[in-house]
Amino acid sequence: MTHLLFVYGTLLQPGSGLAQYLISNSTYLNTGYVKGTLYDIGEYPGLIINEEPGRVYGSIYEISHEALKQIDDYEGYGPDQDEPNLYIRLMMPVETTNGITYAWVYVYNLSVDNLQMISSGNYMEYIAQKKSPGL
Repeated sequence: MTHLLFVYGTLLQPGSGLAQYLISNSTYLNTGYVKGTLYDIGEYPGLIINEEPGRVYGSIYEISHEALKQIDDYEGYGPDQDEPNLYIRLMMPVETTNGITYAWVYVYNLSVDNLQMISSGNYMEYIAQKKSPGL
């Protein structure tokens, strides 16, 4: 059994152990966006679904059920994780160049009060700008 998974944060970062795991255990399908707002949680981002008209950009992968369980553990999601879970996994519409695709998306499950909003909705772009603020 396979699933579609939309990723928008550290799972896109080259050199990340779990990003490499995702690449090795999935098939890249497309880029796209979901409606929501992205926040800088510290070492990773968090997507919040709200009434704001924002977009959060990322990539869609086809992934096995076993690999999805590994990603669940990484994202702090599931019955074996601390409560409340850090993220919840929801099936959401993802807008792509080929139309709407439904995929699993990890949505941040804690407060974003006093956190920096990533207004571009693009975590990789945001990280690049943080590393090179003068560019």
